[in-house]
Amino acid sequence: MNTEVHPLPVHALPAAAPVSWGARHLPGLALAGLLAAGGMVLGQIPALAHSGLSALTLAIVLGMLAGNLVPAHWHARPGPGIGMAKQQLLRLGVVLYGLRLTVQDIGHVGLAGVLVDALMLASTFGIACWVGLRWLRMERETVMLIGAGSAICGAAAVMATEPVVRGRPAQVTVAVATVVVFGTLAIFTYPALYALNQHWALVPGGQHGFGLYAGATIHEVAQVVAAARGIGPEAADTAVIAKMVRVMMLAPFLLMLAAWLGRRRGASHSAGGHGDGPVPAARLAVPWFAFGFVAVVLFNSLHWLPAGAVQAANALDNLLLAMAMGALGFTTRLGAIRQAGPRPLLLAALLALWLVVGGAVVSRLVLGVN
Repeated sequence: MNTEVHPLPVHALPAAAPVSWGARHLPGLALAGLLAAGGMVLGQIPALAHSGLSALTLAIVLGMLAGNLVPAHWHARPGPGIGMAKQQLLRLGVVLYGLRLTVQDIGHVGLAGVLVDALMLASTFGIACWVGLRWLRMERETVMLIGAGSAICGAAAVMATEPVVRGRPAQVTVAVATVVVFGTLAIFTYPALYALNQHWALVPGGQHGFGLYAGATIHEVAQVVAAARGIGPEAADTAVIAKMVRVMMLAPFLLMLAAWLGRRRGASHSAGGHGDGPVPAARLAVPWFAFGFVAVVLFNSLHWLPAGAVQAANALDNLLLAMAMGALGFTTRLGAIRQAGPRPLLLAALLALWLVVGGAVVSRLVLGVN
């Protein structure tokens, strides 16, 4: 008797049932939404709100706790949705962030305020690259993420810069952590600096001038609000506007960074023996969402949307950014952060020192002339 078993032809095998988009992505999106909701609820607690800990920061903390406490084999199911929250929802959140800004905001701080913002952004990021790469010998992605977070708008800038520099989740989390540490210290430091400035008069212009200085040098928007309120109402109003103008510089910063990195990758491509021709367009990480951000700012400047619609869009934006941060935390392993060592913290400390001291000098030079 012939007992040989003949395998079925491939076309006769039952095809695996296709997995729907919802089945793949909804578990992770639901998890990211839950982490975001937790961060937003915790952010309403007065003690945490007054300390400058925003919903974004708290969402990433909750995500890290969840990601490091649940068993590793549980990570596969929410993976696609978590990845979508970290990428597509993040980009949408950055675009909608433009509804917080208008071109008219520039007029409230004047040319001097814009100049202080621009000088501090360029110098802080430049110092980050010089110190981080040449002295501390850190990974380029980590250096640029810390530099962007310190120079522009904290965690939101880190998250927006990540697609351009192509950083790993652990690198992004390290950068966000440094922003939280030194931005929180600024909340308590700047009111004391204002009291000293009243005697030394290093930063001219009273509360208005000091508000410009605070908005140009403190990391997070929430931290700017908390620190400036400890100084006075005029300082708080001016600081928030100066900070918003600084946030508006995120889009041109990302475009210039993408172009610079594209040229570097092109040089590496040619040096690697792959030809001397131009780099393929796919190699250039153009942050298209930055154009969307600018378009939304320009649209918002027309004041066509009713206040209720803008408020609802800002609430949605908070949720999207918090979901992205929660997803980032979920994919970050504490072991990877420990492996980063003390150098990221040292770099962030040096940048924070520059923001305080260098920012005061730049503010005096610019505001003194005006």
